Amino acid sequence: MAKADEVEIPLRIVIDNPVPGVLHSLQAKDGNPLDPQRSTSGEPLAFDFKIRVAPGPKFFGDQVRREGPERRFIYVRVGQSAGDFSSPWSRRMKIDIHDLDQQLFDRAAAGQGVLAIAVNGTGKDGTPACATVHATRRAIV
Repeated sequence: MAKADEVEIPLRIVIDNPVPGVLHSLQAKDGNPLDPQRSTSGEPLAFDFKIRVAPGPKFFGDQVRREGPERRFIYVRVGQSAGDFSSPWSRRMKIDIHDLDQQLFDRAAAGQGVLAIAVNGTGKDGTPACATVHATRRAIV
């Protein structure tokens, strides 16, 4: 159960331009793939879930990961990591949430929409993006 100072907000991770045929998933609390999806022709993939935000801001939720005292992010698993053991790739994307504009959190908390973070799913070399992937779009939708 959330503490009184935590606000639950809807979050959507959008993978634009994913490599067709490659499986993507969120990383569940236990580290396993969650909600695996595959793009057949490069259409965007979307993962919807909720996080909790407390003053600070501090971030909580099954998909929230931490690195150091401030960095918070979401993992998107790719290829073998997402459960497709025939894939030539075994990767994860790290999508930061700690540096989002407070105004976006406030609007999502007020029920004005879903906080969406979009990233490019294809790396410069044409293979699935991995490691820290920078947002191409952050908005309330």
